[in-house]
Parts: sequence; structure tokens; C-alpha cells
Amino acid sequence: MTPSTTLTIPLEDEAATAALAARLAPLLRPRDMVALRGDLGAGKTAFARALVRFLSGDPEEEVPSPTFTLVQTYALPSLELWHFDLYRLTAPEEVMELGWEEVRAEACALVEWPDRLGSLLPADRLDITLRTTGPTSRVAELAGFGSWVERVRGLQE
Repeated sequence: MTPSTTLTIPLEDEAATAALAARLAPLLRPRDMVALRGDLGAGKTAFARALVRFLSGDPEEEVPSPTFTLVQTYALPSLELWHFDLYRLTAPEEVMELGWEEVRAEACALVEWPDRLGSLLPADRLDITLRTTGPTSRVAELAGFGSWVERVRGLQE
């Protein structure tokens, strides 16, 4: 499925990554899915951490990486958010054991390594691909699918 809207945003440093997370946070709704793509060290977890901290209203909120737990859940003031790291999954069906159906029904899913979902990857989603461009700089490519097309267009203005 080809997105109707893509947006490329240069990120000079981690503060710029946090600013992008703050811009996206108000657009999130229950049952949304945000797919975080990029190589190891590209900034996926830094983006997720900034997003959770912004949504919680607490810049010191503890936001551990779900690398070992596979999922962290957050009951935030505006919505419930589940942060998945699927790197260690060996089959898409394994995500069901992590509460995938529950999150898709009522919460927002933030997913690192979304390709591990295979056919379970929702068509209606926001893809954020992070690429390292220098020692501290990155570029973020946002691709909106389904209901995210208009929301990504709104970020261009």
C-alpha cells in the first residue's frame, strides 16, 4: 500500500526528535498504530520516550525500553499507549501473547520493528522511518496510511 502523504523532517539532535514527538502527540487517538522503523541506534526508543513524556506531562517520566519486556504500557491522561519492541519475535503470531488484540481495540500502539507483524501490520497507520545522518543528526520520514493521510498533511502546514 502506497501512502498518499509523506513528509521528510531533518532532526539536528535529540531535542529535535523530542520536538517532533511533541508535534505528533496531539494527533494520536485510541486504536492508532505508529510504526517506528530504522536501524539499531537510529533513535526509535528516543522518539518513543519523548512521546510518552510529552503525553504524560512529565519530562522526567521513567520510560524504559521494552527491548527485554517486549511491551510497556502507559495510562496517559489523553489515551492509553502500548510501546512494543518486536525485535526478538520469531513469528507474527507471538504478538498475540502480548495483548495485541486488546491494544488494537482500545489503545494506541507504538511499535518498534513493525515488520515482525507480517500480515498483522494494520493498513491504517503512521510509519516513521528514522535514519542517522551524522553523529547526532537524523532524518525522519513520515508516511501516512488510511486515516493518517490527512493528519500527516496537516503537519506540512
